[in-house]
Amino acid sequence: MFLDAGILLAALGITTLELAEAAAVGLALFAESRSALAFVYVAAGCTAVFVPAFLAADALSLLPVDYIRIVGGVLLLYFGLRLARSARRSVVRSKTTGFKPETFDRGVMYTGFSVGAVEAFEASIVLVGLLPQSFPSAGGGFVAGVALVIVATFALRSQVRKVKQAVMKVAVSAVLLTFSAFWFGETALVLNDVLLVPTFAVFVLGVYAFANRRVPPPKGPGETTQKT
Repeated sequence: MFLDAGILLAALGITTLELAEAAAVGLALFAESRSALAFVYVAAGCTAVFVPAFLAADALSLLPVDYIRIVGGVLLLYFGLRLARSARRSVVRSKTTGFKPETFDRGVMYTGFSVGAVEAFEASIVLVGLLPQSFPSAGGGFVAGVALVIVATFALRSQVRKVKQAVMKVAVSAVLLTFSAFWFGETALVLNDVLLVPTFAVFVLGVYAFANRRVPPPKGPGETTQKT
């Protein structure tokens, strides 16, 4: 079966984004605990979620394709909008409070497992929508994303915690929203894949504008909003 480049890139994007966040936390936990087991617990949390997600996706491939497109479109729309809001929060934080590293004073290993599971669950919301469309493409993107995060984490080590993810979130959000719109459209129309390019460009501009709209200055102590 041929690979679908769009699905592969979408799976690669969401896997890389979510696992990069899990890896950053893993690095923070490693620095806190001085134990490589921190990475093992993060990986265990991810595995506990990804295995059932892939098994469920294989069963979902037996359903009618239009049902899969509708469900997948809803999931991609939800997570695309969520990532757009997350990108906005990243931009606001960068212009106000700046980067604040997390601190962990207890439950290091429990925290690692929990973070791995949560990040994997967020990625699985999208992957479950992608896998029935093209299992080899989505699976290939997933494997490539995992490999990319592992290599980047090893290469960057502590620096990975300082990488700003706002731009990446904008791009991945635009990809998810593009496929959501496309799959909804394909349930009623025959659409040409060429339309993906201008649709993606529109969503990139829209999400970027939303994430980077003006940040209101913080209010001083005792300030109140004056009505006019």
